[in-house]
Amino acid sequence: MTSSKIYLIPSFLHESATQTIPAYVTDAVRQCQCFFVENERSARRFLKQLWKEMAIDDYQWFTIHKAEEAVQQEFKKVLAQNKNIGIISEAGCPGIADPGQLLIGVAQVAGATVVPLVGPSSILLALMASGMNGQQFRFNGYLPIDTAQRTKALKDLESSSIRQNCTEVFIETPYRNNQLVETILKTLHPNTRLCIAADLTAPTEFVRTKTISEWKKQVPDLHKRPVIFCFQG
Repeated sequence: MTSSKIYLIPSFLHESATQTIPAYVTDAVRQCQCFFVENERSARRFLKQLWKEMAIDDYQWFTIHKAEEAVQQEFKKVLAQNKNIGIISEAGCPGIADPGQLLIGVAQVAGATVVPLVGPSSILLALMASGMNGQQFRFNGYLPIDTAQRTKALKDLESSSIRQNCTEVFIETPYRNNQLVETILKTLHPNTRLCIAADLTAPTEFVRTKTISEWKKQVPDLHKRPVIFCFQG
């Protein structure tokens, strides 16, 4: 058992959206002795924005990557020292579509107190704004890269959405967004509703829900923009 507290520290979706991080997150940062982060450079910059007086180099830093066995062992060592730990994703909330979930699982097994903190989640923001079913939804992560497999996955998800009245949510690597949209428009039923939520919390934020047939009339350029896709058949 350990007396460590694990603070799940939400980060900006866009660096200009500082207002999306509640003040009590900074209070939690002050309680930490070390940080396990997806990207140390951006995490350091983020924390200095929250707390300008923070002496960044006074803290231990560990990079999560995919939470490999070596990282989990380091995490266990810190837990054994009863230190308070902050976990930070590259964007959004730790543990949600994020490798930090494996460390959180280790913390639960060790009996640590896990403290989730309020902050922006692109998945939930997109779902909220989509106008689709928020009582039954499924986050599917990334779809297959192979075109044939991707087409099959979309058809399967659409059938499931119709059968279960479920909203299907997924993401793509930003530089492949346009190819994904092209496949979606070729594959899904014309009356299926598709929400495209791009650049959430940024000045260029774009969230629209239209049927597939409506999207075909004017296809947005989503190249290298962070996007959450939702659809409901």
